[in-house]
Formats: sequence, structure tokens, C-alpha cells
Amino acid sequence: MEFDWRLKLGLKPKRRCCWGLRWSFFWVLATVMTTLGPLYSAVSVAANVESVRLWRAPDKTRLVFDLSSAVDHQLITLVKPDRLVIDIADVALKTSLDSLDLSTTSIAKIRHAVRNKTGLRVVLDLRSKISPKSFSLSANEQYGNRLVIDLYDKKSSVSRSVEEVIEQKNRKIIIAIDAGHGGEDPGALGPRRVREKVVALQIAQKLEALFDSNPYFQGELIRTGDYYISLPKRTKIAHDKRADFFISIHADAFTNPKAYGASVYALSTKGATSEAATILAAKENRADLIGGASSLSLNDYPDDVLKGVLLDLSQTATVSSSLDAGKYVLKNMGGVARLHKKKVEQAGFMVLKSPDVPSLLIETGFISNPKEARDLSTRSYQRKMANAIYQGLVQYYADSPPVGTLLAKNDGNIEQSYVIARGDTLSEIAARYNTSVRKIVRHNKMKSSSIRVGQKILIPSS
Repeated sequence: MEFDWRLKLGLKPKRRCCWGLRWSFFWVLATVMTTLGPLYSAVSVAANVESVRLWRAPDKTRLVFDLSSAVDHQLITLVKPDRLVIDIADVALKTSLDSLDLSTTSIAKIRHAVRNKTGLRVVLDLRSKISPKSFSLSANEQYGNRLVIDLYDKKSSVSRSVEEVIEQKNRKIIIAIDAGHGGEDPGALGPRRVREKVVALQIAQKLEALFDSNPYFQGELIRTGDYYISLPKRTKIAHDKRADFFISIHADAFTNPKAYGASVYALSTKGATSEAATILAAKENRADLIGGASSLSLNDYPDDVLKGVLLDLSQTATVSSSLDAGKYVLKNMGGVARLHKKKVEQAGFMVLKSPDVPSLLIETGFISNPKEARDLSTRSYQRKMANAIYQGLVQYYADSPPVGTLLAKNDGNIEQSYVIARGDTLSEIAARYNTSVRKIVRHNKMKSSSIRVGQKILIPSS
């Protein structure tokens, strides 16, 4: 029998129990949980769906899953009724899908459920047949990992009339107007959350209205709402609309909030004309990494020697026309905004790389500058900026009307109109158009030189 020293000291004898064994068991269990806990968690849920965003574009609906890390997924298309099943492996839904606005999309309803205990199944009940496409995007400076689902509309083919196929004479000059960024690519962000994509679209819409009000011109918006379009597709849309000129509207940003001024850029086939132009071109071209567009394929360009020479000649002539038009636009913008540079800059913007359509990229100001951000947010300043761009192009085409257009038939004679914006004076308008207050008053049969906001006046030819 084991001797108990407690009895010798007059203490209670030791209680026989298995506490030592129990503590050993708990220690082993704790060690196992500490070791296997993270592994178990990683196996059960590899990522979280932190938010879901939805955009409607003219040709598709885009659904974006914002993820904490990369995931594997697959799409399954079902018919009768039309549905799209999205299976995402090892992921947990940490947001609600009920708040998504489906009213203008091809999606009638969204359902979801846990799949195989650790996955997520999302079912899209569709209003019509679609062609789905999906791809994953890695994290960048603005967003984390994303899974993008594009639902392309299936449209029935429409026959074109003979008049649409054959180029018409005495046609209008078509100006394609591209509002930079859009959708999940907000562009630059200014004070009080002024966003470049919003300002760019608002100015673009006002610019389109000005061209549409002129019987010699027709404005065509590349982006009509808040959705993303890849850079190559923007130029393709301009081609499809048979544009004579392409304008891309932006608002610049810089780390120093004191940076200011509007700028006009044409394409440089050899390199940027300044360090700032190089940095800006890299920033704008990087937008496709945010929106998930593929790079331009070299297969899009002819590789035959003769065709290559013709392409170079076309590109040179296009850049020359862009620079000429840019001078008119820059001069008019100088009457509205402070200019960052007093000459047309050149840089390798991808959106300007159409070999047969003259194009300009307009930086309407520094959205990172508090004053310019405030100006760019107001309707009156947007109207003035849009009018300056409009008048510049009108003056350019009045001096160089394209063959086959109604303006060419009229020998470039054009009566320009102007809508009075807040802060305008008749003397400033007269100086901008190289005319006099007296001529404007007489031409419009005005009783005095008084003007009011919203009033439309005609500008006499100088």
C-alpha cells in the first residue's frame, strides 16, 4: 500500500481521482484544436463574398462579387425556364442580395443557397436569353479580388436599309463623345467625394446636346450611363457610329491639391511630350486593369508590309488633324478655365489609338484641386466647359469641312449658337468668338446688351 505522507502530518488523506489524466486529456485536445482549427476553417470557407454590385450597360448586365480572396467557380446555363447557375466553391455569403435593383436588367430574380456545406450556389432567373461570360480579377489599388459575371443580351439580327449601307451625301458631321471611366471604375476622386466618372458623363451629356442642336452636327455618346466600357470597345463604338471625330472627357488628379488647369491631349505615336503626359497616359490606360478588359490583340492590325505602310500614313494624317482641332479647342477652353499647358500635349492614350478617326482627350481640370472640383460639380461651369469644347470643334470644321457633309456643301458657313451660363457677360462671349457686342446685339435683334441664364443667342460670323 502506498504510504501517504499527509497522514503523518495529521492532514486529510489524498483523494483518489483521475485529475492528472483529465488535465492530460484537455491539454492534448487544446493542442489538437490549436493546430487543426485554422486548417479546418480554411477548408470549410476559403473566402467571403463581402458585397455584390450590379450594372446595366446597353449590351449586357454586369454582376460583380467582391471577395476577400480568389475563388473557383463555374457557370451552368438552364432553359425552360431560362436560368443561370453560379457555383462558387469554399465561400460564404456575408452580404444581402435583396437590395440589388434588377428593374432594368435581364435578371428577374436572384436566389441563393449553401452548396455542399462549404460552397455557394446563386441562381439567376432570367427575363430573356443571354450569353454569359465570367472572369476573375485580382486585387488592385482600388478593389480587392472580384468575380465578374457578364450577361450579354441576345438580339435578333435587323436588316439594314440601302440608305444605311450606302454613304449618304450632305450628311451631318458625327462627333463621338466618350465620358471617361464608369461603373466599377470611378476614375479620380476629389474633395467631398466628387467622382471623375460622374463629372465626365455630365459634361459629355451637355456636349452631346450642343452638337444635336446644330443642324450640321450630330453628337453620339459612347457611354450613356454609369457602367464600364473597355478602352478598345470605346473606339469600336465610335467606328460603329461612323464618327468623324472622337472626344474623351476626363478630370485629372494629382497628389498635390494645388495642381490646377485644363489640358488637351492628342495621340503621340513616339512618346509623350512631357513627363506629366506619360504619367497621365499610364493612369488612364490602367483603367482596363480595373474593369477587366483584355489587351488589344496584334491580330487586330494588318501585318502585310503594304498595309502597314498605309496604316502608318493614315495614323500620321489622323494625328495631324487631331493636333489642328486641338488648337481650336484649347483656345476656347482658355476663355473658361485656367490652362495647365498652353499647347496641345501628346501622349500614348490607348483610347486615342484609332488610325482613321481624329481624336482628343480633354482633361477638364484637376478634380483633386478643391476649387476646380467645386467648379466641375456645378451645372453652369459644366455648361461653359462643354460649350468651349463644342465651339472649338465647330470652328475647326467651319475652316475644314469634310467632303460629303452638309457643312461642306454650305462652304463652311455656319451660324453658331450659344446658351448663356451663369457668370457670362456679352463682352466675354464677343471676345471669345472674335466679334463685337454690337454685332451680337444687332444679329439677335436684342433691345439691349442684357442677357439671362439659359438664353440662346446666335453668334454672327466674324
